[in-house]
Amino acid sequence: MTQGLVTVFGGSGFLGRYLVKRLAAQGRPVRVAVRDPEAGLFLKTMGAVGQIELVQANVRDHDSVARAVNGAEAVVNLVGVLKPSRRQTYTAIHAQGPERIAMAAAIAGVSRLVHVSAAGADAHSMSHYYRSKADGESRVRAAFPSATLARPTVMFGAQDGFFNRLAGQSTWLPILPIFGGSDGANFQPVYVGDVADALVAVLNDGDTAARTYELGGPEVVTMRQVLERVAAYTGRKRMLVPMPNWIGTVWTWKSALLPFPAALNMTGEQLIQLGLDNVVADGAKTLADLGLDPTPLDTVVPGYLARYRSSPIPGSQAMAPEPK
Repeated sequence: MTQGLVTVFGGSGFLGRYLVKRLAAQGRPVRVAVRDPEAGLFLKTMGAVGQIELVQANVRDHDSVARAVNGAEAVVNLVGVLKPSRRQTYTAIHAQGPERIAMAAAIAGVSRLVHVSAAGADAHSMSHYYRSKADGESRVRAAFPSATLARPTVMFGAQDGFFNRLAGQSTWLPILPIFGGSDGANFQPVYVGDVADALVAVLNDGDTAARTYELGGPEVVTMRQVLERVAAYTGRKRMLVPMPNWIGTVWTWKSALLPFPAALNMTGEQLIQLGLDNVVADGAKTLADLGLDPTPLDTVVPGYLARYRSSPIPGSQAMAPEPK
């Protein structure tokens, strides 16, 4: 069981805030390594005075990474990017960054390294995002063979970028596109708190070293069913229209002839991802192997999507809050 200092790269992000809170609750000292420490100051209230330290680190910079892992017993890497920029590319953040962390952790004598990748990571995927995730896994394992890999499916929670985005689009778009066939791709959304619990369980169990865990929710749903759920949660009726996968590929080539990606404020790469299945692989180790039961969508998502409703539900203020 890890009891010493835990360095969490990307600890101020969506998953990071849940993980830091759980680590602090166990009394562990936590070092949060982020590009902008001031933006992560809210994390300090999750622990006792001095328990949570914020340090500046950029996974593209070796020296800052080395300083962040120095003296740590365990390191967790959560850093990722959905929409890359000129310097924050998929390769830089998902492949080179994790390799840099793993090499620094090995040199510093860190006991445990947990790298969070993504379900669907595949060197042969049509998605650059998933190819870069697979590249990162390979580099981490080469530099730190005992690293534990965690592959969550698309995560849901109050701050998510999945259900919130879809619900937001439904407030003004009369037609919602379905990519990946008539019913769309298959998804197995997982509650972000369950993923954080899984990472804590991994750190608490030395037998999880060198293993890979695929973390998904209790239910597989198609994209059509996801959009139907969003419509039901927000009380809006919208036409669902299947779209061919090639739209995302063409948009990646900067075609100005396709209105949907621009209207959805999404890149072609993101549209490609929406057309690909995002589920736990058959035979993979899962939340159950860590002694955890996944949280159902319907116990969490309706609560935080209530703000997108066209009119409030009588008694909606009494809806169960999102689990911690």
